Amino acid sequence: MKLDDDDFTLLGLPRRFAQDHPLVDTRWRELQAQVHPDRFAAEGAASQRIAMQWAVRVNEAYQRMKDPLKRAAYLCELNGAAINSESNTAMPPGFLVQQMEWREALDEATLLSDIESLADAVTTHRRQALEQLQGTLDEQRDYSAASQQVRALMFVERFANDVDGRLEALGQ
Repeated sequence: MKLDDDDFTLLGLPRRFAQDHPLVDTRWRELQAQVHPDRFAAEGAASQRIAMQWAVRVNEAYQRMKDPLKRAAYLCELNGAAINSESNTAMPPGFLVQQMEWREALDEATLLSDIESLADAVTTHRRQALEQLQGTLDEQRDYSAASQQVRALMFVERFANDVDGRLEALGQ
């Protein structure tokens, strides 16, 4: 293991979008047990600092691997297709229309059932988009197209969080 290994190599996982989630968790626990700073308490402060660096690195890799959107973005970046979500916000017109319709529906929703219906629609859209993204990454290996899909999913995630916020405000 090297600190500069990519996350897949570090965690001993195949370099693909689809992952076996229990395996990701197991590999993280195994590595954390190996590098936890408490294991190096008797070896002095320098060893503990190095162990802390390793623990942080393993945790960072785990956080990326367990989150599908972060994992997809990372795969794109590893393959030369940076997401650039801050500077590249271009989206297909149909996607933008859908986003506007969802926003209007959320703004106009007064009934809990309307917000729950919108939440269901967003959840379904997200699931389908993640399935499409998996095909783009693992089967087609089209990282440029996948980076566009990741940017779109970032918008969907933000909107889903807004919907969840409305549901929480209504006590759900």
